[in-house]
Amino acid sequence: MDGNAKRLLTAQEVAAHNSRESCWIVVHGNVYDVTEFLDEHPGGSKIILKYAGKDATQEYDPIHPPDAITTNLKPDKHLGPIDPSTVQDSASDGLLSEDEQARLARIAARPRLSEILSLHDFEAVARQVMPEKAWAYYSSAADDEITQRENHAAFHRIWFRPRILRDVTKVDWSTTILGHKSSMPVYITATALGKLGHPDGELNLTRAATRHGIIQMIPTLASCSFDEIVDAAEPGQVLFFQLYVNKDRSITKRIVQHSEARGIKGLFITVDAPQLGRREKDMRQKFEADDPSEVSKAKQGNVDRTQGAARAISSFIDPSLNWADLEWFRSITKMPLILKGVQCWEDALEAYDRGLNGVVLSNHGGRQLDFARSGIEVLVEVAAKLKKKRGVTLPIDTFQVFVDGGVRRATDVIKAVALGATAVGIGRPFLYAYSSYGAEGIDKALQILHDEFEMNMRLLGSRTIREIVPDMVDTSNIHMHTVPVPIDNLYEGNYEKLVGAHLREVKPKL
Repeated sequence: MDGNAKRLLTAQEVAAHNSRESCWIVVHGNVYDVTEFLDEHPGGSKIILKYAGKDATQEYDPIHPPDAITTNLKPDKHLGPIDPSTVQDSASDGLLSEDEQARLARIAARPRLSEILSLHDFEAVARQVMPEKAWAYYSSAADDEITQRENHAAFHRIWFRPRILRDVTKVDWSTTILGHKSSMPVYITATALGKLGHPDGELNLTRAATRHGIIQMIPTLASCSFDEIVDAAEPGQVLFFQLYVNKDRSITKRIVQHSEARGIKGLFITVDAPQLGRREKDMRQKFEADDPSEVSKAKQGNVDRTQGAARAISSFIDPSLNWADLEWFRSITKMPLILKGVQCWEDALEAYDRGLNGVVLSNHGGRQLDFARSGIEVLVEVAAKLKKKRGVTLPIDTFQVFVDGGVRRATDVIKAVALGATAVGIGRPFLYAYSSYGAEGIDKALQILHDEFEMNMRLLGSRTIREIVPDMVDTSNIHMHTVPVPIDNLYEGNYEKLVGAHLREVKPKL
């Protein structure tokens, strides 16, 4: 036997270490001593202690890359594999909660995938079939969630001016993004914690991106590790990377240069999150999970452990990031640099003047500052100011402008393209698609978009992306703000609900 090999540990041995004084957990069949790590854990000690002496894999997987525990724990805390013959199969012991039984019943009763007609439908189904904590994290937005709803409503204030009597037998909605081909002016934008919705997490997006010829942006806070995602990509597949800048710049430098070495084609630096917004729907899940008497104990250091999943995983973000830091980024990488989270024309022009490769007009999906305006509204101003003050007419190859937030239809994308956007980022709808139906859900969502592009380009009278021009849209009402009715689900605001999607009443089989 190898002298460095570690013996099998029994489940009974692990179960004996179930306290703050001696805390062992099992993750992916391996036992770890996390006693000394309890108070360092960004999510607080309470969640670890909940699984002391037990298997924590199910809780660990959705919110951690696979290598997080091995990276953060010293080698001597890796105690060895657990003997599988000593582990009881908890899946067959009949201990599923009533809520989980009800959720599984709703999954069984969900509409057939063939009944899904729009991206809105995926959201309606996801709301019913996702675990409550996962839904709260994905769907939550800042404060009263006004901006989240405005992101979608703003597209409704832009109207088309179609052209007629053009030969639209053939229409082509392919384009290039930062010089790379894409089957449509859409990319999969970065969204965190992909495994909350499906065990394969972001890998669902990677595989779908190559099947459908679009580009995926890898998030810093993915559930899957960066290398796992890149390894899953096909040779030559184009990937971007979304970066949260770490307070420790040596960590940021390592991440950026590793990304470049692995072939990433664009670095999207997030600039709208010096502090994470209050996502109360997500935060309430945290409070409900904790004993109220423990709330004060959960506040340690500068991180409030009671603030939900979002804040628990993001305490490393540097609030000191500023314009002067961009030269440092140029010194450590040759990747195109794009600022993600620009929210006014002044900052967009600043980025242009500093020679950046582009900006994403975005308010973080409404998850940061409530009452921040939508990206599509800001785009109207950016296009006008670039033309007036710099003599530049969008779109241009040297400074590409992107938009994200609230996109649910190809018509939303077409409106952004008409106003000068190179492409549009879509995030939540793809999460809802694979959370509801797995890989087939993502394929269906992208096929829906392809079908919508074909139909709407014909009806608009545009045969190529280049023929989608500003004169085809009326933006005269874009700045007319109203606060929409507070609804959780964007599809609730449409003319008809998906039959069978609201399934909370379905009773589990006992």
